[in-house]
This record gives sequence, C-alpha cells and structure tokens, in this order.
Amino acid sequence: MASHQEDPESAGEDVFESAEEEMDLFPVAFGEDDDDDEGSEYVDEDDEDAEDDDYDEHDHGEHHAYIDAGGMQVEISFQPEDGEDDEAAGWAERNLAQVINLIAGGGQAGHTFLSRTQLRALLGTTNALADDDDEDHEWDEMGYGGRRRRRVRGDPDRFPKIPSDEGTELMTSGVFGSTDRQASSQVPKQKALARRILDRELGLDDKISWRMRQGLMAQSLIPTKDADMVIHYHDPVYSGQFSDDGNFFFSCVKDFKVRMYDTSNPYNWRHYKTVSHPFGQWTLTDASLSPDNKWLAYTSIQPTVCLAPTDPSDTGDPYTLNLSDSGNAAQLHDAWHTHHSFGIFSVRFSGDGRELVAGTNAATVVIYDIESRRVLHTVSGHEDDVNAVCFADKMSPHILYSGSDDATIKVWDRRSMGDGREAGAFVGHCEGLTYIDSKGDGRYILSNGKDQTMKLWDLRMAMSTEQFAEKNPMQFTRHSNFDYRFHRYFDDDWFKHPYDNSLVTFRGHQVRRTLIRCHFSPPGSTDSRYVYSGSYDGRVYVWNMDATIAAKIDIRDAASEMIYGSRQMGIRRHLGSACVREASWHPTAPILVASAWNGQQDFGSCTVHSYNDAREDDADPKMGRVVDDQLRPLGLRAETESPEPGAGDLGHFFGTGDW
Repeated sequence: MASHQEDPESAGEDVFESAEEEMDLFPVAFGEDDDDDEGSEYVDEDDEDAEDDDYDEHDHGEHHAYIDAGGMQVEISFQPEDGEDDEAAGWAERNLAQVINLIAGGGQAGHTFLSRTQLRALLGTTNALADDDDEDHEWDEMGYGGRRRRRVRGDPDRFPKIPSDEGTELMTSGVFGSTDRQASSQVPKQKALARRILDRELGLDDKISWRMRQGLMAQSLIPTKDADMVIHYHDPVYSGQFSDDGNFFFSCVKDFKVRMYDTSNPYNWRHYKTVSHPFGQWTLTDASLSPDNKWLAYTSIQPTVCLAPTDPSDTGDPYTLNLSDSGNAAQLHDAWHTHHSFGIFSVRFSGDGRELVAGTNAATVVIYDIESRRVLHTVSGHEDDVNAVCFADKMSPHILYSGSDDATIKVWDRRSMGDGREAGAFVGHCEGLTYIDSKGDGRYILSNGKDQTMKLWDLRMAMSTEQFAEKNPMQFTRHSNFDYRFHRYFDDDWFKHPYDNSLVTFRGHQVRRTLIRCHFSPPGSTDSRYVYSGSYDGRVYVWNMDATIAAKIDIRDAASEMIYGSRQMGIRRHLGSACVREASWHPTAPILVASAWNGQQDFGSCTVHSYNDAREDDADPKMGRVVDDQLRPLGLRAETESPEPGAGDLGHFFGTGDW
C-alpha cells in the first residue's frame, strides 16, 4: 500500500507513487559512485558465442540458461507446456534471461543497475510473469524490498460459509429479484426459459405472475464467453461503462483518451466521439457520466477533472476543473511538480449533476461545485489512498461513500462534512479496497478488496463514529506489507476481521496488479439478481447473492486468438493473457462488456458478450468480429504492434508501471 512520499526534489522519486500507479517497477540502486560518474555509459552488446554457451537444452526438452547477474550465479529453467514448441519456450526463456542480465549490468563489475537485495526481490517475484494456478505453495514469498511475509496456516473453517445464510435470505426477500419457488432441478434451464416465453406469448399469466416470470427470464440470460465483438486498443483499458439508460458506452484508455460509443441499439454500436486529457499523467484513472448524459468527467493522476460535452458536434477542448487548494488555473500544467498537488483515482457526479466527489492519493475526499467552480470540502478522512467514491442514492446528493487503501469504507453526510468526521464506517477487509459500488437505493454497497474478497454491506449495519474511535478496527490491518501489484495472495494470509460488519463475502476471483472493479447487476436486464467483478485471471465472475458462483465469463480466448493471431505469429498464451479491470452490464439487454489489459500490459480490449445458447452463429454481422477503437474492421494480425519472436523487444516484460 502506498504512503505519502518525500519531496521529489530531495528524494528523487515521483510524489505520486501509489498503490496502483507505481512509476518504476523497482527502485534503482546504483553501485558505488555509479550515480556520479557521468562519463561512463553501459552499452549492451550481443555476443553470439557467449549466448550459445549460456543456453542449453537437455534431452527431455527442458531448457536451461546460466547467467552471471552481478556476481550472483543464476540458473533459469523452462519446461515447455503441452502443445508448446521448443522455439516459443526458448524465446520466452531468452527474453527473461536478457532482462535479468540487463538490470544486473550484464555481469560486469561496476555496472550493476540493481543491488543484490533488489535483484533477489526481482527473482522472488518472477512468478508474476507465469500463468500458474497452483495455490498450494507453502513457501514464504519475498516481499517488496526483500522483506519476507510471514505466513501461518490458519483455521480452514475461518472462511465465510457458502452458500451464505444471510445471502440466501436476501435472495428470497425480493430485494434482489424474483425467486422461482416452483423451480425443479429436473427441468433444464433452457427448457424452463422456453416454457416461460411460451406462457408469456400465450397470455397464460396474470399481471403479478407476468412480472415474476419476466424477472426470472432476465435472470436466465447471462452472457456467454463467446464474444460478439472485440474492440482492440493499442493501450490498456482502465474503465468501460454503460450509461444508466444504456444509450451510451465509454472506455478510458491509458493513452489519455476516452472513446464514446452510441449503444442505443446495443447490437449495433457506433463510435461518434473521442476526447483527451490535456494534462494526463501516467494514465486515465476514472470517468463519470452526468445524469442527463450531456457531460463526461474524467481524471488522471493530476488534481484536475476534465469535463467534456458528449455532443459530437462540440469539438472544442474539454473544460478543466482544478480540485487542488490553490484554485489557480494557470498553474494546472505545473501542478504535478507542486508540493500541494495530488492525483485523482475516482470521480462521480452527484444525483443532481451539480457536484463532483473525488477520491485522491492524498488520502482525501474532495467535494467540488461545478457551477461556482470551487472546492466545497476537502476531508482527510482516511490514512491512505482513497481509491473509490460513490453516492449512496442516485436521487440524493447527501450520503456518499469512500473506499481506501486503509481497508475501510467511510460513510459521509454532505450536510455535516464541515467538521471532517465521518457519519459511519464499514470494516472487514484485511487489505486495501480497490473499488466500491452503490446499488443506488441508499442502503446496499459493494466493495472489492486486495484480500481477494468482495463484500456486501448494509448501511443500517455501519459502525458509528464513536464505535470506530473506541474499537480502533484499523489496528488489525495497518501494518500489512502485501503488494498486490507483484505478489499472489495466499489463503493463509486471510483472516476474519474481529469487527467485520459485512453481510456477505464473495470469493473466487483474483484482485491483483490493478484496481479491479465490481458492480451490482442492473434491474432491467438481470432482475438485480447478481453481483459481478473483473479478475486478474481474465474472467468476469458472476455471483448469486448467497456467494455461490452463477457464471464465469472467460474472455481470454476472444482476446488472444482473434486479436493476436497467436498461431501465425508464434506467440503463445502468455502474450494472449488478459486482466479484466472492469465489466459493465447493459441495463436493458443481456449484454456485458469486459474492459481488459492484454498481453503483459501491451494493449487493451473491450470484449462485447451477449446471451447466446446456440452453437451455430446465424448473426449478422458475424460474431467474433475484431474492430479498432473507431469500430473499423481489423484482420487477425492487423496493427497489433507485438514483437516477433526473437525481436528482442523486452518492453512487455519490464515496463514502467504495474505488471
């Protein structure tokens, strides 16, 4: 988890280092006097003979590489997977060896770019590069900076019960959709759906039964993994959301651009506008659509919010709103270098569209009045980054929530924020929060945590301000050294918080590497029956309210085979992997869009999935079509900008940001 950094001029580091947006993968440690020796430069020259000596292949197909990494003898071995040819395995092996050799100074004394401790830390986290689903390791993983995380095997019964009793009550209460009390396990779901459609067309239901059957039919139409369309971007996609009425979809991409699409016909999209952030830093972090769909607010790791009209005929520059204390628009461009600036991780419009609420990496929640263009409140209510904010009720601007890396959710009343005290709090996550989402009814809230759980909360069960101060629940989570960008989270690290006041805990997905988002399913297209989340493993997880998994939508096949043409390019699945950062369910149609990072953060995609129970594709246009950001058709290999095997481009292994 991130903490406030020193002055960048004195520390030589970026002031906006955060739990998600780390600018450098590892802190650089120079050898003695290396940082002062301006006359010496390290040049990496290829030595074919040396390379031939360093690589070996045993008779049984296992590849070995031996390198001298700054005085440390390192052996790298690769065992090709079934169906993987030796050429592809050897190429991946050589790339990794080159990375280690490069950062170790090529094995030459006086040219070590990382210290031995840092190199060991790197070697201890190389499992992040592998697609390994084995969760049974019992070794201690090397922590960031070389610290080991102590793990003690916990009680296997400490995990929440599945199915959840509280969740089962919610499912039968009617708050989260209809319940088929006459359901029979003997009737297949497809036949049950067909029978309900027939009864509807024959008019056999009364008004009450008709409404219930409509809800039950909507619950059956969960989108499948086969993609209708794949939108390919040259940079990772950080967010993608439908508007509340379903007529609009926008995607926020790392290239500081937001693409807007007309989805009034959800099966025939139309691109009509792209807007940019003029002062973007590192990536776009969030976006929010005004209630009337006329304005889009979007943010970067800067103290400014860009406000752009969604009207395609308005081609002017976006308005910039400064949420910093200075309020001096002339200093916007230099805000990154000031001591009082900050980055915005989350932004939301109020229900009336007059205000914005933002969460920042300065551990603050900012309320901004759009009409008067001034900050109304800046509240320091957390001990770490505020990664997500939202309003409790879409029709009211009064109650709002904030989720933080300090592992808490705070409840705020806009009418009493002047004293800087929260109205209540939720505790129960063991690690920081990545996202929060409100059901919009002023009562239920959903959160994603780095402890690999998603939790449902009821506002009526919030801990009061006095209880929070008295019990000090943060004492149990304050000293975690888990870094979700590099490490896997093990079950033995999870514990039940003594003051957990959540209703239901959902597990199974992977919240790693980035701030992965979760949502309630919409009432129109799903009868409000489900909750869902993106995942590091390339899937969208859909849960029933009792914490049982209703579906897994795997986007990896669509993202790898159709975009990258892996067979033609000789690139295997490790470059076709995907991390689903956010999924968005259409409010009225059985369509879901997964916004993802692809490869090793080389590019991104929005894969559009719909309900389809047929094996044959009779749609027009055909399913699985691949298009660019403006929805123009692409071929299998078109414009991927991926390196050919052996090209020596190591950027996808060792970048400047999150792995």
